Amino acid sequence: METRENKILIPFDFGEQSTIALDQSYNMARMIDAEILILHVITENNALWGLFSKKEQDDLEIKLKAKLIDFAGHIEKKSGVKITPLVEKGKLVETILDATEKLNVKFLIIGTISSIDIKQKVIGSNSLRLIREAKCPVITIKGKQHKEGCRNIVLPLDLTKETREKVTNTIYLAKFFKSIVHTVTMNSTSDTYVMNRLKLQLTQVSEFIRNQDIECTQNFLNTQAGNSNMCKALLEFSHKVDADLIVIMTQQETDVVKYFVGSLAKEIIHNSDIPVMSIVPKMK
Repeated sequence: METRENKILIPFDFGEQSTIALDQSYNMARMIDAEILILHVITENNALWGLFSKKEQDDLEIKLKAKLIDFAGHIEKKSGVKITPLVEKGKLVETILDATEKLNVKFLIIGTISSIDIKQKVIGSNSLRLIREAKCPVITIKGKQHKEGCRNIVLPLDLTKETREKVTNTIYLAKFFKSIVHTVTMNSTSDTYVMNRLKLQLTQVSEFIRNQDIECTQNFLNTQAGNSNMCKALLEFSHKVDADLIVIMTQQETDVVKYFVGSLAKEIIHNSDIPVMSIVPKMK
């Protein structure tokens, strides 16, 4: 895993979803001895912000910083984790991405809005940009209730050359959390050659994980073709094993489009009520 500081960055706007993301970060921070950075971005391109005079803007910024400092102190006592409050001005996504690099954070954790309309298949554009452009792993938290800890990690596999990168991150977490890793391959073909390749990779990756002294199960799921069917099969399996985290790559091949999130990855991120860690393959 790429060497980064033991820091977790959480964009924070005092809303419900960012609060849920923050609550979910405490246990991870304790396990990896990480500092939590809560970042509030004042979006200067916001029409409402432009209605205030320079003095009013300065006064509001001072009050906001004081509020965030008080809040950070409160949750530091509550969680026992070092909390550092940060206030920056700028465009939301660019400011968050700049912070992940400038602060060299290990993980970016973001709360994603749960869609009331189950027919809606669109992830918020800000969340999607953060997932595809951040150079560190991004964990998306959706929904209201999640367990503490990370006992079970689901690792879906495919035939891409970036599998090792995903496995490295999973091993890193599994060692800290003493997790069970559930490798899973979803097969929607009757092609014997492809099936044998998938099964061989599943066995090789599972054995590699076990050789790291990590408990690992291997699972081969036959599904119908199509992203919706594969996503449904993966989430049903993840609930069956009581998963705490699903680890995915956000694109199938690095040479397609530089900032591309595959449609299956988007389907999983949007529909999963289990936290999802998205890893963008490094550009070769």
